[in-house]
Amino acid sequence: LLLCAAFVVPLPSCGEPPRTYFDRAVLNTNLFHDFASESMERQLESPSVKLDPKTGATSPMTRKETVETKIAAVEASLAKVRKLPDTEDSRDIVQASLALHEYVLPVYRDDYLRLAKLYDDGAPKGEIEKFSADIIAKHAPQFAALSERLTTDGKAYAARHDIKVQWDV
Repeated sequence: LLLCAAFVVPLPSCGEPPRTYFDRAVLNTNLFHDFASESMERQLESPSVKLDPKTGATSPMTRKETVETKIAAVEASLAKVRKLPDTEDSRDIVQASLALHEYVLPVYRDDYLRLAKLYDDGAPKGEIEKFSADIIAKHAPQFAALSERLTTDGKAYAARHDIKVQWDV
């Protein structure tokens, strides 16, 4: 029985280290810091370029590709957060991170893809600006609240584990 207990006791420490929890649950949400903001609108106004792997030539990304790239990054980040083992110590940051990811993902998939289509289809500037402003007005308050919760929980978690972070940079 004592031998069995010796193998059971170390199991809780076999989870991810605190820095991994922090990086995946808190820091990775920087992927969508521009959500429901004019920053996202600027990204869509002036999309990035993509590199053709065969020729090395660059060409502008469509706005749809820009949003799809963002969606793929958020989905990958969400999958990493979901894979984190549940612990009492990390539960607050994981739950706050999941809530934030699960809030932004449908908006990217719906509203931002629709906005991208307006850009790609050459819709009038006023229509694009109105739709973008509507996204911000509708989603910025909830996004801010969810982000604040994660930041508050993240600061407490970082302090408990002596993780050095420069906040509000």
